[in-house]
Amino acid sequence: MFPFPHAVYNHYYNKKAITIQRLNNIIGQDKCFNRINWFNKWEVYTLLKQSNLKRYIPDTFLFNEVNVTKLLKKYRLVYIKPAYGNKGKSVYRVELKENGDTYISLHSLPPRFICRKNEDLQKRLDELLNEKIFIVQKGIQSNQINHQYYDIRVLVQKDIRGKWTPSTTICRVANKHYFNTSVYESIYDAEKILDQIFPLKKMKENILQSINRISINAAQVLETHMGLLGEISVDFVLDEEMKLWIIELNGSPQKSIYKDIKNFKHKQLIYSRPMEYAYYLSTH
Repeated sequence: MFPFPHAVYNHYYNKKAITIQRLNNIIGQDKCFNRINWFNKWEVYTLLKQSNLKRYIPDTFLFNEVNVTKLLKKYRLVYIKPAYGNKGKSVYRVELKENGDTYISLHSLPPRFICRKNEDLQKRLDELLNEKIFIVQKGIQSNQINHQYYDIRVLVQKDIRGKWTPSTTICRVANKHYFNTSVYESIYDAEKILDQIFPLKKMKENILQSINRISINAAQVLETHMGLLGEISVDFVLDEEMKLWIIELNGSPQKSIYKDIKNFKHKQLIYSRPMEYAYYLSTH
């Protein structure tokens, strides 16, 4: 028999905090972090859109409340994502072409379906999405490297002082002819990719500072509304004008991807920080 711990990091991938609340009743409030770690993308969008980060958030809508055909006339490109989704599963890229046809792609750029200009796009999407909860997000014309899509992921964690701090920043480069960076060809420390994009060191440093500041701010916004958090990851893209956009936040950051980075120097840190924060909670 072992006594209950003084602090707990929730690894159970869940949407509700019912089980965790029972644990809190025993070990005390605010001793279990990441109680809710399967984020609802619509709820996250709503929270961030009401914060001082709203300028970094693409326009987003609930699928069942909008007409995608009208959105495409405005944006030309949208992404449709499950409200509860992870690892890029079931993310559709929907693009209105010059001839009036609409290309619907899954993971890769070549279309999985083509909806002709005289077909009912909304009906086709309804059949495809099967009445599940999806969001529709304005498509960002993102910057590419060697004609490949990439994103920037920041792992932001609390340290032994209980303070939010960025632990590592990486870039995932998608396979050629893929838009989904979860299906990545390679993964690098972000500085290696940003060195190729920004010729001036000062420009790169400014972007990295902005990314870190925004990530910490996003974590603080979420924690205010979702309860105690100890780590999240924040995914960004740069558009063609080098403006930063927040694409997604994850409440259960995937650690296995870091093994694919050559000479990765933060491996110990990304695992030790949650333990440090648990120690902080147990002593305060």
